[in-house]
Amino acid sequence: MSKFAAQLEETAKAMVAKGKGILAIDESSPTIKKRFDSIKIESTEANRRAYRDLLITARGGNQYISGMILFDETIRQSTSSGVPFPKALIDQGIMPGIKVDAGAKDMAGHPGEKISEGLDGLRERLAEYRQLGARFAKWRAVITIGAGIPSAACIEANAHALARYAALCQEAGIVPMVEPETLMDADNTAATCYDVTERTLHELFNQLYRQNVAMEHTILKVNMVVSGKKCPTQAGVKEVADQTVRCLLNTVPASIPGIVFLSGGQSSALATEHLNAMNAAYKHLPWPLSFSYGRALQEDALKTWAGKSENVEAATRVLLHREKCNSLACLGKYSADMEKAA
Repeated sequence: MSKFAAQLEETAKAMVAKGKGILAIDESSPTIKKRFDSIKIESTEANRRAYRDLLITARGGNQYISGMILFDETIRQSTSSGVPFPKALIDQGIMPGIKVDAGAKDMAGHPGEKISEGLDGLRERLAEYRQLGARFAKWRAVITIGAGIPSAACIEANAHALARYAALCQEAGIVPMVEPETLMDADNTAATCYDVTERTLHELFNQLYRQNVAMEHTILKVNMVVSGKKCPTQAGVKEVADQTVRCLLNTVPASIPGIVFLSGGQSSALATEHLNAMNAAYKHLPWPLSFSYGRALQEDALKTWAGKSENVEAATRVLLHREKCNSLACLGKYSADMEKAA
């Protein structure tokens, strides 16, 4: 049992507080460059800071957002008024988190598969991040669906890395968010996504137990059970909700404080609709179902901002609208009519 047990419990509960979710603003340098390319602005340190300042200081966001996942650069930056970003979040009652994996790299001996790196030196990095204000961390593993993949070796290696990362987090007094993402980029059916997600989660919890990770101080971030983007027949909202909940009930211990979904390339509205359908239909699950979206929360705000300071107010309104819709989806109270009213 970690000497930080009480604090870890408090943080984990707060992360999945009723009607609240996590905003992921931890895009790596190549990813944020792609986002900025889409609005035709340069990915400079100053532009990245200005954009993340907008996301972090959005007044009223603390009604819907319990935590934000930061990138290494971001946790060291400050608001335009000079307040360090982690302090600016804490002052609003939002918990700072930090992405700590070093990215998904090609897995040796396994063509088409990835393994997330970053365990070397992680203990020391976690100690520094905690001093900088981080209260939770994130590690993403990537599971690719394709011809003959994912292999058992890929699933096992990624689950093992996630478990070792989680143990180091809890030792440091940081709540681990474990994120095994089954990608939705292929032409697979939702049934294939179900099978791969189920296999991955079984192996993940196996490895977490082996590494003595406390389930009650761990948050699961996972994909929904959806059809691959290139699949000619897309699963409907009800099917996605039913199959996702079934998969989670079959694999996730009841002692996990909460489950947050990644959007994984779904449109902003569809990610909200799927989350809402689960919470509307399943009222008595062992854990709350919430969100930890990046693009599905940010995309509209990014376009509205377009790199111009005069657009900050309008972009903030757009961001708060998306946050509010997902907050209501956590309660099963979202309606598509809310999109027209925006």
